Amino acid sequence: MNDRNCNRSTVVCQHGIVCSSQPLASMAGVDMLKAGGNAVDAAICANAMLGLVEPMSNGIGGDLFAILWIESEKKLYGLNASGRSPFDWSLADALDLGLDSIPRDSPLAWSIPGAVSGWDLLRERFGRTKLSTILEPAIHYAEEGFPVSPIIASGWGFDVGKYPTLAKTYMPNGRAPGFGEIFKNPELARSLSAIANDGPAAFYEGEIAERIVAYAQEHGGKHTMKDFADHRSNWLDPVSSSYRGYDVWELPPNGQGIAVLQMLNILETFDIGALTPNSAEHLHLFVEAKKLAFEDRAVYYADPDFADVPIEQLLSKAYAQDRAKLIDPRRANNEARYGDPSLDSDTVYLTAADSEGNMISFIQSIYESWGSRIAPNDVGFAIQNRGQSFSLDLGHRNKLEPHKRPFHTIIPGFMTKDGAPVFSFGVMGGDFQPQGHSQVVMNTIDFGMSAQQAGDQPRLGHNGSSTPTGSRMEDGGRLIFERGFEDSVRQALAEKGHRIEHGVSALGGYQSIWREENPRRYFGGSDPRKDGAAIGY
Repeated sequence: MNDRNCNRSTVVCQHGIVCSSQPLASMAGVDMLKAGGNAVDAAICANAMLGLVEPMSNGIGGDLFAILWIESEKKLYGLNASGRSPFDWSLADALDLGLDSIPRDSPLAWSIPGAVSGWDLLRERFGRTKLSTILEPAIHYAEEGFPVSPIIASGWGFDVGKYPTLAKTYMPNGRAPGFGEIFKNPELARSLSAIANDGPAAFYEGEIAERIVAYAQEHGGKHTMKDFADHRSNWLDPVSSSYRGYDVWELPPNGQGIAVLQMLNILETFDIGALTPNSAEHLHLFVEAKKLAFEDRAVYYADPDFADVPIEQLLSKAYAQDRAKLIDPRRANNEARYGDPSLDSDTVYLTAADSEGNMISFIQSIYESWGSRIAPNDVGFAIQNRGQSFSLDLGHRNKLEPHKRPFHTIIPGFMTKDGAPVFSFGVMGGDFQPQGHSQVVMNTIDFGMSAQQAGDQPRLGHNGSSTPTGSRMEDGGRLIFERGFEDSVRQALAEKGHRIEHGVSALGGYQSIWREENPRRYFGGSDPRKDGAAIGY
């Protein structure tokens, strides 16, 4: 027992499992499985509950992405349920307003929320339960109330005077609810009930959209009912790269998932497994690979409907080998720049699996904490600020254009081996997500950690890379440490030329399911940095 992890046990079960960042959400999803629903139904149910109980991180005012393994087809599917900018919002408009970036707490930062349309596509194609049944638990708890959990309570605060519409919904008594206090959201219950009764049309064509558009038009926004009615989510093929005999799967841009694959392609050229986990030698290689991948991310990642995104070239092993040659094992590269491949021209993560073998990797977000910090006209939820991620540089692939998807940070992850599913996983946390995914893959594949241990392991973050909104890396950025790193590791990294951020942070939020066959078993991990739980049966 000496190597027992010091946080939570890995949850192992045979029939079904849901892993999320709040126990009520995990339990609601498991109840859906027990009632005859499948993994897709359970994921939507858990997500609806998370939008209620963890409202600063997600909700129907945001977007979602998913990767699904459908057992009957032995196939992976990808879903992009992210929204687009308004038809009447352009780079010229932004520059006419004198903007050098899009303001967060304004309807100008809104893109059309895609989550509800994502629920609809998932359920219609692969679910087996009525939407009204799936949303019942969230509606019940929104009406009757729920006790606020501790980590979520600690992130509830915001300036009541500065954000009155958000305060009306989430601080009706003039203050944030504390740990264990009962919170109700009758406005959200009404919105969810409308969606349960009338489907996505209630959100995109009915009173919900009308209320959002009315607020936008009263406060300088550009949205119209046409923007909502024209919104569509879409299926897409996940993309992959091999890593030491496993295939790691991500979604292609407009998200940042391929940054994970670029990092792993570079790291695969080094013998990571021969190093001590979280040693200075290991972390140095990881950070240097991250810097190189993120410089490409800053230049090449954008909505592929509007820009040429050279995915195949960026993910080629030959390109990774060329980039890996730029890494000096002894010294930090503080002037990393994007490569030249050969060209043809705050969030929640959850995962679920069912008795049939279906698995879903599911991520949903309103972007920064509380999104745009606007909860318009009694709808009961905040609208995301994802449109803030556009660049206002005329020459950038990710520049603001009408009806365009902005660069996106939220990414679900999946892993297969020899064509069979083995690992559904994700790490929320903005720009940290590709870093978290890569550290989890190294923990499981290179270092042999369990689903739970892979998330318990202290994480390192690197801030300061160039970004898809146009900023450039200066002085090599900074390293951010969680608790659990030896002082000698920090010192050794500093001696290699890395700049060290003072203090400690908590980086990301992780959930995962590892699958074994003969007999089939699911091993669930849930991050101790969050309030959540892996619940299986």
